[in-house]
Amino acid sequence: MRGPGPGKSVGPMITLLVIAVLINYVDRGNLALAAPLLSREWGMSASQLGVLLSAFFWTYVLLQVPMGWLVDRFSASALLAAGFLAWSGATIFTGLARGFATLLGMRLLLGMGEAVIFPASSKIFSENLEEKDRGLANGLLVAAIRWGTAVGAFGGGLLMAHFGWRRTFLAIGLLGLLWLPAWQRWKPRRMAHEPRKPVEELPSFGTSFGTIVRLRPFWGASIGHLGENYLLYLLMSWLPFYLVHERHLSTTAMAWTAGMIYAIDSTAAIVTGRIADLWIRRGMSACSARKWPMVAGLLIAVVSLLGCAVAGPKTWLPFLVGAAIGCGTSCSGVYAVPQTLAGPRLAGRWVGMQNCVANFAGIIAPVLTGFLVQRTGHFSAALMVAAAFAALGVLGWVFGVRSSDEPDPLRDVALAEAL
Repeated sequence: MRGPGPGKSVGPMITLLVIAVLINYVDRGNLALAAPLLSREWGMSASQLGVLLSAFFWTYVLLQVPMGWLVDRFSASALLAAGFLAWSGATIFTGLARGFATLLGMRLLLGMGEAVIFPASSKIFSENLEEKDRGLANGLLVAAIRWGTAVGAFGGGLLMAHFGWRRTFLAIGLLGLLWLPAWQRWKPRRMAHEPRKPVEELPSFGTSFGTIVRLRPFWGASIGHLGENYLLYLLMSWLPFYLVHERHLSTTAMAWTAGMIYAIDSTAAIVTGRIADLWIRRGMSACSARKWPMVAGLLIAVVSLLGCAVAGPKTWLPFLVGAAIGCGTSCSGVYAVPQTLAGPRLAGRWVGMQNCVANFAGIIAPVLTGFLVQRTGHFSAALMVAAAFAALGVLGWVFGVRSSDEPDPLRDVALAEAL
């Protein structure tokens, strides 16, 4: 794959961004794997675990909008490297934690470091990739979310089973630092699409925020993303606990099953992203090619989650697989759509703001799930809530984002108002 510039290969850049997202989700998902161990070792309740799992999103969500503005104004590549260093340090020091307060502090630091990943990667993609190539690239990026969760669930789960959670956090955090010198070597050195105005003339934080927040497609994409994210974070935060306590799997069986679910999810995201690229090359509008598969994925998720909520011991796994397929399909274009609508100049800000709205699901899902499980003793109610959020996501994409919103009219209006 080559970028817009002559002879410019973007393969190494995409590969390293995919690896960064993978490491990102290994690091943020490790605490969910450690939850059963912490519950036994420290006597933590489901509600306490829910607070810890949710705490990451307090800083992560809070910093999405500022990070979007920063990556549009300064070097997205440099900010990504700084965030990577911060979140790796938080993972390392989590392994040294001695109590609830320390774990809480490290989760907050982890959220601060990881807040940069999607605004920065979306900015880099919008500057260096053509529209017809962004579906696969973004599909790989969101698949890396699942790969990271799968690697963490399988590899991290097995490591925790054999060596304990502390050594696992230390080892993963230290190994992750090897990404930084590779990024320094292969990061993009200049923009493929040169801006029409110098950096000093970019719009102020308040102006750009006001411009984007008034656009209907922004809210449609944000609500659609929110609906998908709720299911994603339910699976990320509680799937290991669900498999052990609801379905009575051993730690090893849990690791294998969770890894399989995340692998199915990621495959669905890549395939859907590639299909959208092919449709765009055949003349379909980018928004239509990306949103309708996501709508179909959310509908599959609704049916599968409701089925899983009432499934017995012999039928829960097929419904869980269906939820994974729906989750992967529904996320394939959540970052590609704003890259199309905002264009290279505002991609970071749009994605930062959209990610801020969508990641309220990360605050709500772990805590609400923990409360419902503690109150009812089962996951049925929590799965039904996830189905309701997926249905909300369908409404966001269908009524909020239309094919007529792109490729030029919306972007031109936004740029005219902002610049």
